[in-house]
Amino acid sequence: MRNEVYRDDWGIPHLRAAGALELAHAQGRNAALDRAWQIEVERHRAQGSTAAFLGAEAVEWDRFTRRSRLDDTARRCFERLSPGTAAWVSSYVDGINAALREGAAQAPEFAAAGLAPGTWRPWTPLGVWLSTHILFAGFPTKLWREEVARRLGDDATELFATDGPGTSGSNGWLVASERTATGSPIIAGDPHRFIEDPGVYQQIRLACPEFDVVGLAVPGVPGIAHFGHTGHVAWAITNAMADYQDLYRERLRRTPAGGVEALGPDGWEPAASHTETIDVAGADPVPVEIVETARGPVIIGGPGDGGEAVSLRHPPRVTGDLGFDVLPALLRARTTADLDAVLDRWVEPVNVVLAADTAGATLHRVAGHVPVRPRANRLRTVPAWDPAYAWQGRHAPMERADVHGTAVMANQRGIAAPFGIEFAPPHRADRIQELLDESAHWTAEDMAAIHMDTHLASARPLLGLLEEAAGVTGPEAVRLSDRLLRWDRRMDADSTDATLYAALRAEVVHRLAAHPTFGPLGRTVHRDPYPELFRPWLATVPRVAYALEGLLTGKGGPLSHADRLAVVTAALEHVALEQVTGGRPTAPWGESHRLAPWQALPADPGETWPGLAGDHDCVLSTSSVPGITDHSARGPAARYVWDLARRENSLWVVPLGASGVPTAAHHRDQLPLWVRGELVPVVTDWNLLHREGERPDMSAGTSAESAVFEREVDGFGTVRLVPVDPARDIDLLHSWVTEDRARFWGMGGYSREQVLETYEFLDSLTTHHAYLAHRDGVPAALFQTYEPEADPVGECYDVRPGDHGVHLLIGPTGGTGPEPGYTGALLSVFVDYVFSDPAHLRVVVEPDARNTKAIARMVRAGFELGPEIEKPEKRARLAFLSRAVVHRD
Repeated sequence: MRNEVYRDDWGIPHLRAAGALELAHAQGRNAALDRAWQIEVERHRAQGSTAAFLGAEAVEWDRFTRRSRLDDTARRCFERLSPGTAAWVSSYVDGINAALREGAAQAPEFAAAGLAPGTWRPWTPLGVWLSTHILFAGFPTKLWREEVARRLGDDATELFATDGPGTSGSNGWLVASERTATGSPIIAGDPHRFIEDPGVYQQIRLACPEFDVVGLAVPGVPGIAHFGHTGHVAWAITNAMADYQDLYRERLRRTPAGGVEALGPDGWEPAASHTETIDVAGADPVPVEIVETARGPVIIGGPGDGGEAVSLRHPPRVTGDLGFDVLPALLRARTTADLDAVLDRWVEPVNVVLAADTAGATLHRVAGHVPVRPRANRLRTVPAWDPAYAWQGRHAPMERADVHGTAVMANQRGIAAPFGIEFAPPHRADRIQELLDESAHWTAEDMAAIHMDTHLASARPLLGLLEEAAGVTGPEAVRLSDRLLRWDRRMDADSTDATLYAALRAEVVHRLAAHPTFGPLGRTVHRDPYPELFRPWLATVPRVAYALEGLLTGKGGPLSHADRLAVVTAALEHVALEQVTGGRPTAPWGESHRLAPWQALPADPGETWPGLAGDHDCVLSTSSVPGITDHSARGPAARYVWDLARRENSLWVVPLGASGVPTAAHHRDQLPLWVRGELVPVVTDWNLLHREGERPDMSAGTSAESAVFEREVDGFGTVRLVPVDPARDIDLLHSWVTEDRARFWGMGGYSREQVLETYEFLDSLTTHHAYLAHRDGVPAALFQTYEPEADPVGECYDVRPGDHGVHLLIGPTGGTGPEPGYTGALLSVFVDYVFSDPAHLRVVVEPDARNTKAIARMVRAGFELGPEIEKPEKRARLAFLSRAVVHRD
């Protein structure tokens, strides 16, 4: 079988190939064609070479990438892959390299940036994964805690301990069999990331004889890592908020010979060092000294800067393992037990996983590599020369929990509590659980309402202080206070109350950040030697904004209740006065809370992105930075619903579209749906897809365009399979199935209306299909297919994965008499069609046990006879034809 690319109506790629390696090549090729600009930017980000075409603003990222040695770590991890995984990743890279120039020719960004497509190396996908997740665990927060302790004292180290910028907002939930309408589990949720153009997740289907998986892939990385549905088992993750990266204070010195030494637990020891050069578009090259101690690469400071430097230690650099051997194994998983065993080898990032299979089994666990070391390592930078802070192995086994009806993950403490310091507040998790508790009959379609919930529970502390403040303010402030206290606490896009609340919150954040207690922290962002890259973690206003709930409720902080009340009172008066003096009606929340996606090239200044509902602590977590901007740069990077009853009932959506090419029809066609909270169906029926570059016209009758399969048979003619249209084909169908020669078909006494009703019902199913086989344009046979597990025959034998059932009725020959090889030629076409889907491993037939001619014909074709079975309408004889017997290439 050649590699095939199909698309659904949203342009989502469905890839199938003869084997896993060929499929990886096809996935790489698709990434190069659909996402050429995106994956090339990611390759350069992983290598630290983006400034060469993006200019001086990209130097800080490139410097960090070089100093942290991401590309070298990726190479080390690739070299430790199993031979099978290495070949699989290499095949993906070969696919990218084979199509990258073609893809780049369609992407105008290359010309705009003056960038030529480059060459991917075998370990580049591992580098892309590393660069995507290296800041995921938020190790720069330890620099912030150092500054808090230095300025406010050690007791204040965890004062701002809450989810920080860019880390949380993801949701996931599992509804077990006993709580769904179908009696099978449902998994749903939405990963929260910076919204990028093109999107960080790509909807895709990967099918070959070993597996058939739909899910969300990361362009530039093979397989489907975080969100997938194999048809038998489905899984999803959220960030566990674990701490698994350490910062060590290093003392460095140069040796007389020009080398570098670092002070370790046993004294001064040699450190590796060399210099690299960052090319910068429109500016001079920038030299970067690369230093690595026994702890890890030095990312801040150096031997010539004086004082102490800081090194980064994280599992992939230490162990040479990124967990990529897990990726192909995930695709082959068929049960939650399979997934559970596979996930024991996962490394980066550390995730909370929810999974369920078609048998109703569930899984809720943490997966990833968390080193065992003192708690102090998680809090702040620690001295490299003190052996007390060394790593002592890996946490194993990881935490897990039983699922009783439902399970929710939303970056809250939960089962990941032993592995982290800062977690998301419980509001999203609590709200999802509250909503799930409202029903015991959930369906896949019901999940969209949970995705889009806008209730803001974190508003409670500010509104509580507002109620107290109202008694000591002027009339305008009293009116504003009364209005907000009556507010339903929903951050809806059309809500003006939400806008007023956001304005009050922003003013409170600014006043707290400027309070004498926290004033010293305002100088942190300007303090050397912190690189510019880490400034978002060191800025006081965002830190106050995300910790606002804790700061307003006290929790042992330095502000008294009187201090907090005074801040809220002053903020209320200020916002009320602005409302009076502004003279304009308050705009709805969606007017200021607009999507602001990241784009590698400067965005069109005239481009207007849509307004959004939601807020950081809503289930609809469309995060802004209160006190800085109402715009939302982070939010649901995808939404998904995995239905374990029927995979084709699953749903998904991404913020923009399937294509990364700006001129493509599917570049942003899902954006309006994403904004409204609508989802598109996951299509699994190949007959409902169209080949790459083609759009079959199903109204074209029996023309070639309406055929789902076509084959030229030497000496016989062209055979085309055309889906049955019950209304169009009823006369032919009724005449064939009611003839005496078709008595084994079981419809001999059916009226025309009964036949029509039967095939209309068949046409409504996604597990059963009927086709007319046309030989040189003339109807020759009726061919039907079905999934045995969805058919009564599935109750009569042990169905194997990959079984696909068929029924065959040869049409009348028009009085010309028997033609040698006639049935065999048709049968060979039907078998070819079934096996054109790599998920089909065995053809199953069940002719009437009395139909000795049909049974003999099957044996001659290579079928292996099985047992006789009792069906309600007949006694049948099972027969099986495996893919291996056909010897397909």
